[in-house]
Amino acid sequence: MKDIQYNTIVAAVRDMCIRGCTLADPRVVDALAAGRGNEASELAATILKQIEENAQIAGRTGLPLCQDTGLAVFFVALGGDVRIVGGELIDAINQGVADGYRDGYLRKSVVTDPVRRTNTGDNTPAIVHVRPAPGDQLHIRYAAKGGGSENMSRIAMLKPADGIEGVKDFVVDTVSRAGGNPCPPLVVGVGIGGDFEQCAVMSKEAIFRPLGDPSSDEFYAGVEAELLERINSLGVGPMGLGGSTTALAVHILTAPCHIASLPVAVNLNCHSSRHEEVRL
Repeated sequence: MKDIQYNTIVAAVRDMCIRGCTLADPRVVDALAAGRGNEASELAATILKQIEENAQIAGRTGLPLCQDTGLAVFFVALGGDVRIVGGELIDAINQGVADGYRDGYLRKSVVTDPVRRTNTGDNTPAIVHVRPAPGDQLHIRYAAKGGGSENMSRIAMLKPADGIEGVKDFVVDTVSRAGGNPCPPLVVGVGIGGDFEQCAVMSKEAIFRPLGDPSSDEFYAGVEAELLERINSLGVGPMGLGGSTTALAVHILTAPCHIASLPVAVNLNCHSSRHEEVRL
């Protein structure tokens, strides 16, 4: 067995939250620059340049990339040969979030009750998905999910007869309906299959894939490329003000499903695609 101390997890999560909210993913910055170079719209190119400059300022000053520093979401792979010493895993993650959002001066955006709306004051509790894994590593992935993009997410229980064309149409329609609300250019996560809740979780996990890496399944890699082309032909553009850079990538995850079902979920991520990970 490999022992991992509770406080080690707390410190790692704290640092992930601060880094994730202040340091732009280099792949995202490169994609923004590439989009700017391909833009026919002068306004769109100007907005993309401003987004790039914002990322540079955040990295230089340690200030957040966006005022909305999001709900903390974690995907955790817990090795079977790992033992947490000194406390519980979920408690350590929540303590790390509280420490990170306090020490990084990040906005606290969590309320205790969805209707009565009292702020918890430390951005906890986080959303944590834990899965068993082989080996002696604890792999923690973090995303800061802002309300603007998260609110534009959608799920549909399509008929199997709708097929892949129905899936594509639903994804494109979701981005079209969202317009500028999720702060494009976007990373579009798509979950296909499973059931009602699994496809939603997959759509969020899909956005963790490194930008620019296509699906390992050749068929779905082709679907991703087609969807990206269709989405960028919508004319929504950066921040919804027109242009051909509405999305930077489309990432698809799939799972087996019931013979009578075709669940599809779309999770949108804004241009500040904020993700960090650590292996302990």
